[in-house]
Amino acid sequence: MPKKARIRKPKHKQSLQDEIEDPDANGVRTKPRAEKKRRRPDEEEEELLDAKTSGRILKAAREQQQELDAEELFDLDHDDDDEDGDGKKRVVDPQAALRAALQRLGTGGQSGKGAREDDDSDDDSDGRGAPFLNEEEQYEEEEVEVDPEDQRALEAFFAPGADSYRQTSLADLILSKLRERQAEQGLPQVPQEGEDDPGSGAGPVPEGLEPRVVEVYRGVGKLMSRYTTGKIPKAFKIIPSLRNWEDVLYMTDPDSWSVHAMYQATRLFVSNLNARLAQRFLALVLLPRVRAEIRQHKRLHFTLFQALRKATYKPGAFYKGILLPLCQSRTCTLREAVILTSVLKRASLPVLHSSAALLRLAQLEYCGTTSFFMRVLVDKKYALPYRVIDALVDHFVRFADDERQMPVVWHQTLLCFVQRYKHEIRAADLQALRRLCNKQHHYKVSPEVIRELDHAMGRGATAAAGTQGGGVAPMAVQGPASGAAKVGANVVENVRDMPPVLMMED
Repeated sequence: MPKKARIRKPKHKQSLQDEIEDPDANGVRTKPRAEKKRRRPDEEEEELLDAKTSGRILKAAREQQQELDAEELFDLDHDDDDEDGDGKKRVVDPQAALRAALQRLGTGGQSGKGAREDDDSDDDSDGRGAPFLNEEEQYEEEEVEVDPEDQRALEAFFAPGADSYRQTSLADLILSKLRERQAEQGLPQVPQEGEDDPGSGAGPVPEGLEPRVVEVYRGVGKLMSRYTTGKIPKAFKIIPSLRNWEDVLYMTDPDSWSVHAMYQATRLFVSNLNARLAQRFLALVLLPRVRAEIRQHKRLHFTLFQALRKATYKPGAFYKGILLPLCQSRTCTLREAVILTSVLKRASLPVLHSSAALLRLAQLEYCGTTSFFMRVLVDKKYALPYRVIDALVDHFVRFADDERQMPVVWHQTLLCFVQRYKHEIRAADLQALRRLCNKQHHYKVSPEVIRELDHAMGRGATAAAGTQGGGVAPMAVQGPASGAAKVGANVVENVRDMPPVLMMED
């Protein structure tokens, strides 16, 4: 049967000739299409604000402008009067910046929006009192178990009266200065702690502070005592810029701050003060609070632990303001040492600061818990100077004739030191450490120390110097040590200590 022929339909209803001759009749566009205005998604129609919102914006702008004008009138960092552009000296008011910054706080320490407003969004806590940490850096806030035997062994090295020792705080320093001035002027002195003083309602006031400033900063102290999260008052943020920041800070009563306020204050002062002034803040404010917290609750709050970690951002201030005063007092308990060493383990500290701290710890009068900090610093495997290594050797050797039984942590520190720096110790010091192990002996640790000393190479030696106790050097150079000898001419290899040889498969 023949195949049907396929009928092709025309593609166009009208012919091209008809469309060209009469385009309007055939539906062809004769005018160009109008361009459509494309609108960006970020462009929004401007809406008029109501009178209430406009008033708030103008009020906030007016307050910010007043603060800027006050900062221009008074420069906190200059000691003398400055000259403006016209060559005229401007009048410096020592309380101008304080009054301008405290406009919104009120007289009674109110905690409204005006007291908490702050245009500096430098809070890295993501809306919480302490910053977010990764899972591996989570701090387990649990009570540290203390072995009674270890505690008794360490107490033998404590200073007399360590149980009743109280760390010097900022309030103690300010009050002692007030008593000295009052004694010089022949005025009645401020009563000691525990004595009643009916004449002073809210406590003594340092000299040079206006009543308005005293009243406002006492209100700031009430805010800091119940602070949990959010922004801190603007008046508190300007304290590090003041010359008499210690007196102003004393008016806020740091002993009554919440733990979250202590963390924010540590961030503020460590980042805005130099190392010398930050050291005073850490020694007079943070350290007494940390020790009181551990003594009272037998643990350290997570936020205070984070404050200690923030303090390590100024390594020199951390060592001189927290670690060295704690060890120098010879009252550091075992629980305090365990908690503070966990801070050291997590911190990355420069080698120069750590070397100076190790040198100072080795020269201090020994306290049992000092070995905890020395072991952590030695275990960081710094490239220590020879002076520090020699000081550590002298620190250990001086206990050779001590009749007291050394704690286990002391032996562990000695073992860690020998393992890390056995090749940097002088040959005479190696023999002194060997004699030390015979006098201060521990049945588990001392044999390991002696084994490390047997395989130690003395400082500057070209071969192993510890073959006396049965140790065999892998490669020992024999013959005269002349510079003209061939390299490898007199070399005896130990066949029992050959490196493995990799064989290729067929």
